[in-house]
Amino acid sequence: MSLLQPYFQQCASAAFSISFPSHSFYVSVSKRTFISCCSSQSQTALVDAPIDSKIAERDEIRLGLPSKGRMAADTLDLLKDCQLSVKQVNPRQYVAQIPQLSNLEVWFQRPKDIVRKLLSGDLDLGIVGLDTVSEYGQGNEDLIIVHDALEYGDCRLSLAIPKYGIFENINSLRELAEMPQWTVEKPLRVATGFTYLGPKFMKEHGLKHVIFSTADGALEAAPAMGIADAILDLVSSGTTLRENNLKEIEGGVVLESQAVLVASRKALIQRKGALDTTHEILERFEAHLRALDQFTVTANMRGGSAEEVAERVLSQPSLAGLQGPTVCPVFCKRDGKVTADYYAIVICVPKKALYKSVQQLRAIGGSGVLVSPLTYIFDEETPRWRELLSKLGI
Repeated sequence: MSLLQPYFQQCASAAFSISFPSHSFYVSVSKRTFISCCSSQSQTALVDAPIDSKIAERDEIRLGLPSKGRMAADTLDLLKDCQLSVKQVNPRQYVAQIPQLSNLEVWFQRPKDIVRKLLSGDLDLGIVGLDTVSEYGQGNEDLIIVHDALEYGDCRLSLAIPKYGIFENINSLRELAEMPQWTVEKPLRVATGFTYLGPKFMKEHGLKHVIFSTADGALEAAPAMGIADAILDLVSSGTTLRENNLKEIEGGVVLESQAVLVASRKALIQRKGALDTTHEILERFEAHLRALDQFTVTANMRGGSAEEVAERVLSQPSLAGLQGPTVCPVFCKRDGKVTADYYAIVICVPKKALYKSVQQLRAIGGSGVLVSPLTYIFDEETPRWRELLSKLGI
């Protein structure tokens, strides 16, 4: 199914229908949008916007970034941590540069517009939440998730119902679906901004009598105001739901989301330099994210040989490092001769095991322990890069 929002904008008071097998959804586009679901035997009808098989002709590679909010700030922080700082001449401008990546333009856009412009060919790469890709990309095969876990923007798209009234003893999606109250004349009313994922989820889980509505303002107030029975919205900690006497239910999570790097398949294949630029961004992201909460620990240890020292180090469970310890002689001059009575051990340990690792090093004779945080861990070619090439048929 293709994007609905452009039609919402163009048809301020129009109406059209979208059908899934055994389910149909009625969409009325006005100041408030309603999508209703009822049983039918109609065949699938898709609303498709034409997508050109060729990319727009331009020399620059374009990366779309969120223009405001927490996601925007965290994205800029990630790029800065990867030595890819974004340079804006004027903070009011929507275009910027990353000096380390020649021929790349950064465009600040609303997250949903990033997805739309990837599909239209106006952008080549983007960083947005997986929920945004799923809602506005709607499974379009031209969108490829290059990195699926950028470690920020964590949330979930979840169904929530009141804790009181007829829902007091309802704790699962199955129980919600089996409530006798929902009929064609009186369907379950769900307030949401996710007018693609919501109906899709309900259809897949067999909820037939459902109507979706979108309204301005905080969705959490909709049940208390009597304009909805449930809401489908993004949840982080769940505090706002609890403060408004709402609860999530078992089986009601539509999607687990966080920030992702997404690309246009056509751009990666057809636009000169796009694949190489994507490779560099991916490698920098992978190296930085792998190094998060990792520390380099260096210590000196007396021993007869490197093998003997390595054996003592590997006898401790917290000292294995990434692939094993690095052990090398420490040379000093004694009585006019160069000797190596000590060996230096270098290992990588996670932050949560740091103190335990230092204790274990001391227990086997380590001294002069030095600790420093890691910035990057560049390994062999990343699995995500190999997966990307496989998706592209390269």
